[in-house]
Amino acid sequence: MEQRKLGASGLKVSALTLGTMTFGGTGKFADVGRTDLQTAKRQIDMALDAGVTLIDTADVYSGGISEEIVGEALSGRRDAALLATKVRYSMGPGANDGGLSRHHVIAGCEASLRRLRTDYVDLYQVHEWDGLTPIEETLEALDLLVSSGKVRYVGCSNYAAWQMTRALGIADARRLPRFVSTQVYYSLQERAIEQEIIPACLDQGLGILVWSPLAGGLLSGKYGRDREAPAGSRQLTEWSEPPVYDAEKLHDTIDVLGEIAAGHGVSHAQVALAWLLSRPGISTVVIGARTDEQLADNLAAAELRLADDELARLEQVSRPPLAYPLWHQVLTASDRLGPADLPTLAPYMQEG
Repeated sequence: MEQRKLGASGLKVSALTLGTMTFGGTGKFADVGRTDLQTAKRQIDMALDAGVTLIDTADVYSGGISEEIVGEALSGRRDAALLATKVRYSMGPGANDGGLSRHHVIAGCEASLRRLRTDYVDLYQVHEWDGLTPIEETLEALDLLVSSGKVRYVGCSNYAAWQMTRALGIADARRLPRFVSTQVYYSLQERAIEQEIIPACLDQGLGILVWSPLAGGLLSGKYGRDREAPAGSRQLTEWSEPPVYDAEKLHDTIDVLGEIAAGHGVSHAQVALAWLLSRPGISTVVIGARTDEQLADNLAAAELRLADDELARLEQVSRPPLAYPLWHQVLTASDRLGPADLPTLAPYMQEG
């Protein structure tokens, strides 16, 4: 499997990452999946055998059970994979059991290390924005974790572009750890990150980890214009991610996915994943699966290469309208756009 640089850092990660939100499956996370320890061990083996080098989890997944399962599954072979986890969401009833305060970031990391049965994590990600804690405080806490050897790289997740770049500016000014990556939602169903976040990442050298690349299963081939969701699907539960704002556009995209998939003799999911892997700035795409069969199919996407005309069809059918000021820049600034602008704006310019 292709190994890609994580942004401007020296760390390389596999094009596909094994996501573990299904591991444990308690509380609301049972709607995503209920992978037990033995199945998790088997799926980790499948991923490692396919060339996956990064396993992504979070403290909040099933209240820490996902991390515990990962730690048990990797017992005695910690060096077989890079580990990424996250902190921010509440892990208890106390006022300081959530957020990105110095208190919670450090306590959260130490708790994650215990559950993961390791003395360090390769990538520690702040899981969501905390507008009540000064960014300086969060970055100083991350600095303590890096300098103590408990964390090797830091990243953010679900940050808006301005939040991410503000943190980068403060980190640079104060010589604190700089985010090397951001983990964000991106798929053929929702391409909003192309308009601000991806250009910011290209400009600032952040790698992009993609979560929910199949839009919670919407792009898996199970759904369609005239097909009801099959029994057991996540879309029939109370899990509300991702929201669908334009069902007709989604169905049009699924139709094109199916046509291209049929031409290659592969699944809808493989085509959707291969399209993402072709996009600028993407370091790795996080895949998860309820079954071994789903995982095997997703892993095969790393070897699928789509033709230029197929990529263009998918780009066009799923293309969102440009928000201001980007549409204005297409009209009036196309003669002086730079390398961070063009991946997003070039298709719109070509259509005039």
